[in-house]
Amino acid sequence: MTYPKRLIEVDLPIRRISHASRSEKSARHGNLSTLHVWWARRPLAACRAVIAASLWIDPDDPNASPAYLSAIARTLREFAEAALMDRDTRPLLGETDQFWAGVARTPADTLAGEPLKLRTALLEVVALSSAWQAASNRLVLGVLETLTLASHASLSPVSPRPWVIDPFAGGGAMPLEALRVGADAFASDLNPLAVLLNRVSLEYAPGQQQGFASEVRQLGADVARRVSAQVADLYPADASGTKPIAYLWARTVRCEGPACGKPIALARTFWLTQRAGGVGVKMHTPASATEPTFEVLVKPRTDQVSRPTVQRGAALCPWCTHVTPVEQVRAQLSKDRGGADTATLMAVVVENANGARSYRAPTPQDLSGVARARERLARLRESHPDLLPDEALPPKGALGFRVQNYGITRFDHLHSARQLVTLATIAQTLRALEAEGVAEPLCATLSLALGRLQDLNSSLCTWADTVVGANRAQNRVSMVWDFAEAAPFAGAGGSWEGQVDWIVRVLEHIGSTVPRAATVVQAPAQTHPLPDDAAALLATDPPYYDAFGYADLSDLFFVWLKRSTARPHERFAQFGLDGKTPKELEIIVNPEVTREGVPRKDHDWFYEQMRQAFAEARRVVEPSGIGVIVFAHKDTKSWEALLTGVIDAGWIVTASWPIDTERPTRQRALGAAALASSVHLVCRPREDQAGELQVDAIGSWSAVLAELPVRLHQWLPRLAEEGVVGADAIFACLGPALEIFSRYSEVQKVSGDIVKLPEYLEHVWASVSREALSMLFSGAQTEGLEADARVTAVWLWTLAAPTSAGELGAEDDAAGESERAEEDATAGGSAGSNAGFILDFDAARKIAQGLGAQIAELSHLIEVKGNKARLLSVTERVTYLFGAREAVPTAKKAAKKKQMTLFAELDEVAEHQGWGAIGAPSPGHTTLDRVHQAMVLFAAGRDEAMKRFLLQDGVGQQSTFWRLAQALSFLYPVGAEEKRWIDGVLARKKGLGFG
Repeated sequence: MTYPKRLIEVDLPIRRISHASRSEKSARHGNLSTLHVWWARRPLAACRAVIAASLWIDPDDPNASPAYLSAIARTLREFAEAALMDRDTRPLLGETDQFWAGVARTPADTLAGEPLKLRTALLEVVALSSAWQAASNRLVLGVLETLTLASHASLSPVSPRPWVIDPFAGGGAMPLEALRVGADAFASDLNPLAVLLNRVSLEYAPGQQQGFASEVRQLGADVARRVSAQVADLYPADASGTKPIAYLWARTVRCEGPACGKPIALARTFWLTQRAGGVGVKMHTPASATEPTFEVLVKPRTDQVSRPTVQRGAALCPWCTHVTPVEQVRAQLSKDRGGADTATLMAVVVENANGARSYRAPTPQDLSGVARARERLARLRESHPDLLPDEALPPKGALGFRVQNYGITRFDHLHSARQLVTLATIAQTLRALEAEGVAEPLCATLSLALGRLQDLNSSLCTWADTVVGANRAQNRVSMVWDFAEAAPFAGAGGSWEGQVDWIVRVLEHIGSTVPRAATVVQAPAQTHPLPDDAAALLATDPPYYDAFGYADLSDLFFVWLKRSTARPHERFAQFGLDGKTPKELEIIVNPEVTREGVPRKDHDWFYEQMRQAFAEARRVVEPSGIGVIVFAHKDTKSWEALLTGVIDAGWIVTASWPIDTERPTRQRALGAAALASSVHLVCRPREDQAGELQVDAIGSWSAVLAELPVRLHQWLPRLAEEGVVGADAIFACLGPALEIFSRYSEVQKVSGDIVKLPEYLEHVWASVSREALSMLFSGAQTEGLEADARVTAVWLWTLAAPTSAGELGAEDDAAGESERAEEDATAGGSAGSNAGFILDFDAARKIAQGLGAQIAELSHLIEVKGNKARLLSVTERVTYLFGAREAVPTAKKAAKKKQMTLFAELDEVAEHQGWGAIGAPSPGHTTLDRVHQAMVLFAAGRDEAMKRFLLQDGVGQQSTFWRLAQALSFLYPVGAEEKRWIDGVLARKKGLGFG
């Protein structure tokens, strides 16, 4: 390499950056993520730190110029002196203040001659800059910019600042932080919603201090005055003059029981809050009545609150107890376009003058506002039909949408009549402001409040204990049975004023911390608008394969945003002929959906479009530049598609860093692999100094395979020291593995056959599995362990995570209850069991193969269903372990077992085999079987049988038995039954005389 390495290619303080990234999610006010909805946003902390480390030259590189070393030595010394004296900055130094005191005492000339100390100082700046408070600290921002300009001057003195490009700009985190560290940024995206978000945050807000934000707030207040006057009668106050802040509804179907036909208000719970003793609803359904009535109870007993009326999508009639199946519930709601306007009002939430909230039963006055809204909507459809979003929802099977089976087939079906009237009135008012000459940046920015409001004002919103929850459970649009309707001008959660305030806070923060604007354009990543060799850094977060249908989900907002302007083609530049966001060139995997004029988006499509996108990015990045690509997906096929596209586009992977970006408190599917980290791949163009793609570097397949385990042996322990384990560590190993493979234009076997990346990745997984096993058992201690034990150990290690973080985008999953219920009912099965530990089948296959095993030969241990593989729980193996060896219990049978009778079959086997009172079961064939047998005996309370089992036949004398038991104790998740059982076995070890 003729160019000096960047800092990120040598080292990165990932533990501290990870901590800052997780903590940032609690810093809500002013955070870019609160400007508007976007999917899988990257923490600003990670973006800022990674971009800075990518722009700065490593001081210890032999190609680093003396001028650069002198410049950063002066800068770091001056920063140290100032930071130690500044009361706002010194707390950011934390435990490193003594290090900075040493830097401050060292003369700049001396410091310039200590490149390793300079590297350490740069890494410390990277770490402290990732803190949320650092984003608004003048000293930190100043040193970031100065270091960036010094590095750039050493590399490319032609332009004053380095250009950072992001062709998948999305929510704008990467380009925003590029500006903050002193670079210029070029943000592009195909999606018009993303472009609007980037224009607001990257063009309109930077350098505006408080002026622009103040104008937006004033304009928002003007809109509130105009619209609230027009819709006030739709949200009437009660007899005491108290205005509601939310209405709680239940979709309603008719009982299909014999001679019944009465209405069933569908509710997954009748508890409104569990705080301070709780508030619940009692539904009264006397036989003589034709409609239910509702009573709100404060601090009720559990038996006073009505039981849920919907289970797994089926409706339970409170009048006659008949169960109307989910297919008929769906059919009834389909006739009513989802049933938003045939729902039953159960309760009303009000807020008194001092801000205290309370609940009451609905009154006729409440329903009068709904009736007026329906009348007004009918008139609106005649006079201004263009204000109502009548565009069709995506076709069935589209990523993120699960409501079409309920008759919700257009975007206006997502809302009740009152919600439609209010949203349309706001859109009409925003148009009027535009006609009155209000500046486009102000109008465009304020339209985001309409987008945010729409998200909290649909019939798919939930009541989340005390606030209205958004309509996107796990970033999917799913049916909910009981929904919450906010009063948009009541000043509470879900209100217009609240949405304007969130936006203004972001504008204030950006305006005071980002001095320059970026360049924002709408363009597909496959055809980048910049010329050759224009950028110093590619920093991007490309689409996550099949995780999100970005364009379809964006249409939830776009259909309203475009109605807030009379000139949508000027504000959004380009959108589809169907009036929605463009889909043809969107790079995702969604093969089940076909659209006219849109190609089938399968694995091959994703790969080819990624290859084109990154080939364009390589063209735009100068030969001395680098790239950082963020990716987070647990499916191995998605990684193969992305990485093959990157390497075939002419990039060399030089490093990879996993940064833990998820909060520990987020939900996680128990026993399933979940990435807590986003892997940051660092790349270089595989070009010569003239910028031409190198095509003559041929690698030897045998040499590559020989180097691979050596690199992984060096890398995995470093990850473990940083707290990176499991699936995060596996994917983090892709970087060093690809450093070996991607440096060549081709890798050839002795036969002359060219090795493709998927074949190499098979070997990477195998090597990672073997190295992980070696770490778990200290190398040679794996001797004597059979294939089932090896696979189990690495399988559990793969599921381990540094936090209990959930999948990307996971939210409160109450809103997805009906969707899951429908899927369960349609499949005709039970809700299933969380027993066992789940991996994607392809990942499980690669792990097993790497350890010398085949999944098909482990059917007594592993269950395969579709594209998932499940390591059976110990409980499910009881019959196999103690009974007939060929008996393999099914998950369905195991799911039906009750804990209190869990080991009934063990009792039967013990009695049948004659060891119940005095003997012990026959030891299993493998070490894992014998360990599992001991665990079951402990769990069943058969201490004497377990003692005899360990003492006779020498089971307890086998060192492999205890090594495996100790490893499983470490690997089982805290709180799992298996963890408690194996620890119980280990606790008996010394007492039985085994040391």
